[in-house]
Amino acid sequence: MNAPLLQVSGLTKNYGSTPACNDISFALHPGEVIAIVGESGSGKSTLLRCISGQMEPSSGAVAYTHADGRVTDLFAASEAERRNLMRKDWGFVHQDARDGLRMGVSAGANIGESLMAVGSRHYGKIRASAEDWLSRVEIAASRIDDSPWSYSGGMRQRLQIARNLVTAPRLVFMDEPTGGLDVSVQARLLDLIRGLVRNMKLAAVVVTHDLAVARLLSSRMMVMQNGRVVETGLTDQVLEDPQAPYTQLLVASVLQA
Repeated sequence: MNAPLLQVSGLTKNYGSTPACNDISFALHPGEVIAIVGESGSGKSTLLRCISGQMEPSSGAVAYTHADGRVTDLFAASEAERRNLMRKDWGFVHQDARDGLRMGVSAGANIGESLMAVGSRHYGKIRASAEDWLSRVEIAASRIDDSPWSYSGGMRQRLQIARNLVTAPRLVFMDEPTGGLDVSVQARLLDLIRGLVRNMKLAAVVVTHDLAVARLLSSRMMVMQNGRVVETGLTDQVLEDPQAPYTQLLVASVLQA
């Protein structure tokens, strides 16, 4: 098997004397999608913020393997190195698209800014790429000069996805990517995300409380409770034959809903 794309080792994050994440280790390989599931307060969002470099853990390490084989220790790297990594190799899709978009500029500018951040300068090519990506996320190219404020919630989320994926990252973090959207909009968005991840051969870490989202998007699942991983395994295997009592309760609650 190839070397892990992301190696998380002994990661712990404390708030005072309370551990939000406690001694978590896992590896993510190129092209793999892992879902981190659990109830609100389980620690899954804190874990995501730590492994994506948005928050420094109390202890532990996160190592990223570049395409050329170099390995970056995320929290030993300089701030400039981390920013470069997040700009070129990583994407982050927020639950609320307003947190991941520049709401004061046009849809096309949101996508174009990502391209300019990695060195693109030709206006015509940038605009053409923006139009192409609007189409790929099922937004009419005629909306390229419109403000994200004029978009629906589902359209904003698709625009945020385009802003993240236009630079062809190798790894994307997603925090409740369908949270707060209507059920019909969620289904359409999930199909879109699944197709893009598969076609671009992306690795992804998806945080969700929704087991149906985890089943549709991920090949592997980690279940968190009170800051600890209580079960991990292939997604279908965990959902069809949960071993941990907490996972059994989660699965049973879905079946009874």
